[in-house]
Amino acid sequence: MSFARVGETLIHYEFEGPAVAPVIVFSNSLGTDFRIWDRLIEILGDDFRTVRYDKRGHGLSDVQPAPYTIEDHAGDLIGLLDHLEITDAIVCGLSVGGMIAQKVARLRPDLARALILCDTAHKIGPAKMWDERMAIVEKEGLGAIAEAVLGRWFSAAFRTSQPEDLAGWRNLLLSTPMQGYLGTCAAIRDADLTKDAEAIELPALCVCGSEDGSTPPDLVRSLSEILPNGRFHLIEGPGHLPCIETPDELAEAVTAFLWDIGFWDVDFAERGQRAPWQVG
Repeated sequence: MSFARVGETLIHYEFEGPAVAPVIVFSNSLGTDFRIWDRLIEILGDDFRTVRYDKRGHGLSDVQPAPYTIEDHAGDLIGLLDHLEITDAIVCGLSVGGMIAQKVARLRPDLARALILCDTAHKIGPAKMWDERMAIVEKEGLGAIAEAVLGRWFSAAFRTSQPEDLAGWRNLLLSTPMQGYLGTCAAIRDADLTKDAEAIELPALCVCGSEDGSTPPDLVRSLSEILPNGRFHLIEGPGHLPCIETPDELAEAVTAFLWDIGFWDVDFAERGQRAPWQVG
């Protein structure tokens, strides 16, 4: 458990893995914390150093007064990566985390070498939808929207077959501080990253679960078409959180993408060594 002060905000993070491995940074979704990446990181093993963090208003990070902006969230991640002296990372973001990743790539292109944009878009939903959701949460609390949110997060098959896990992820949603949830809703509502996406030259993989009820496949595909070097990959089966439902398939997609863009050869050539899977 580690903490860093970024401006006025205390950020909770974990930075782990072998010192010689390339760095992948994970930014999580609305109403979750960095534990959503646990299984994916286990599968990726020692091939990466990993940075996970709780964005402001979530997990163990500070809760600043609402509203927030995507620029606020991106500034927090930029400050954390500067604190850790990280550049040229793979930046992987899910949902609002994917919006944060896009903004970081625009504001500080030195920090990212490639983007993994999971179940996200350049613009997510109309303002009216977000205003209505925020009004319900302010009046009745997160419990009033929990079942609808879980229905978008997870496929029907997962909700039926994994009731204990579903209950646990519901608890995580309900533990989100209200100001953090509302502040980040406002950030998503007010963000239109179309121009940002059009100007991002980095290779970018846009991944989506086929049963995603928050950012449906056609929306994620549209982001891949806006990005100059974007590509789209559909994972059959999961909802909005493939890192939880189908982490093996997500890991396979990420690894194949990095092989395809020549990331491994470049990264390990710079260190004068072979990648771990090339030894022997």
